[in-house]
This record gives sequence, C-alpha cells and structure tokens, in this order.
Amino acid sequence: MTIHIGARPGEIAETVLLPGDPLRAKWAAETFLDNAVCVNRVRGMLGFTGSWKGHRVTIQGSGMGMPSLSIYANELIRDYDAKTLIRIGSCGAMQERIRPRDIILAMTCSAISTPSQGIFRELRFSPCADWSLLHAAWQAAQDAGTRAHVGGIYSSDAFYDERPDLEEQMIRHGILGVEMEAAELYNLAARHGRRALAVLTVSDHLLTREALSSAERESGFREMVEIALAAAFA
Repeated sequence: MTIHIGARPGEIAETVLLPGDPLRAKWAAETFLDNAVCVNRVRGMLGFTGSWKGHRVTIQGSGMGMPSLSIYANELIRDYDAKTLIRIGSCGAMQERIRPRDIILAMTCSAISTPSQGIFRELRFSPCADWSLLHAAWQAAQDAGTRAHVGGIYSSDAFYDERPDLEEQMIRHGILGVEMEAAELYNLAARHGRRALAVLTVSDHLLTREALSSAERESGFREMVEIALAAAFA
C-alpha cells in the first residue's frame, strides 16, 4: 500500500495499462479482463487486476496531466515493481491525413516541461517508446485492420492552450497529436529501465474540428485497448 494506491503486495500485475479516467479503467477491466478485482479506490482513482488470455494485467487510472501520471507511475514502479506500463487514452490529431478513431502510437514525446525537468536541468531529454512494444502494437494494429500512425506526439501541460504559434510549428514539424501524459511516462520508464508505450485514440482533430460521438468513442477505445494488450504480451 502506498499513499495513492491501496493495493496490497502482490495485487498489482507486472503489466499495467494506464487510462487517465478511472471510469475508463473500470470499463476496460469489465470489458477485457477475466476475474477482475478492484484493488484501488484511494481518491476515487480506480484500479483493477484480472487476467487477459491467461496473463495478469492491472488497469489503473492515472488522472489528468503529467504530475498526476507521475505519482501513479512512480508508485507502480517503485513499490509494486511494474515492468510494462502502457498509457491508453485519447488525443487530438494535428495532421490532415489523420482521422478521428485512428490510432496513434507515440514513438517520441515532445513537451515544454515535465515533472522530470528538475532532474535534467538544461538538457532537453528526448524520451521515446520501448521498441518491442511499439513494434508489437504496430503489428497488432495491422493484423486488426486498424488505421494506425507511428511518430512523435506533444504532451501538453495545459488543456486550454492559447499558443497558435506553437501549434503551427508542431504541425509543420510533423507532430501527430497532442495529449497530456505520455512524455513523463516515457521519462520514468527510461529512468527505471521499464517498458513504456502510449496507444492513443484520436477523439478530435485540431485542424478540421471533427470530434467523435459518445458511441464512436466507445468503439474506438475498444480497438486501443485490444492493441495495447496484444502488444504487452506479443
């Protein structure tokens, strides 16, 4: 048990999926895991452990933004020895070729700042995904016939960002999408020698202003979780 995770020793699996929304964690556990048991309720940030095709899996909510994600990822690694951490979440597309419901597999994550900035100081460390997870996720997407894109994303500190100049430069430099957590997850995985990946569903588009309906989000998120699970145990 930690300050933010109430699970007892042995209740967290080595493979952890990290949706930001705790209710999405509940939905994913009920939908994909056999014999799922709620192992965390602290602060309402739900976590569940069960099995997928005979493999133990924990699905733990991580909250919104890098500071929140950092708390849960640190404790999962330090206190529960999680080995593989995969963020499953939504993102906004930043390239015209990408459509809502597409999947983005984040090879790298750019950010203005992260909770790790105090460690790196003047260095602009470039965190990247674990190659084995990235390759396996790409293959799983291809096998499922899912439109997937691999490349760099942007992890933002602010949901309501008012930097059109920065957005323009990210689009110009090929950034695929924007979300709020993955850069710090990749930092922590690099620091502790763990595997990490972000598998993201495009829920809206910054250029076209398209957005998924509630029903489309549910079906799109299903593909994301299936790809994440397949990659974890490839």
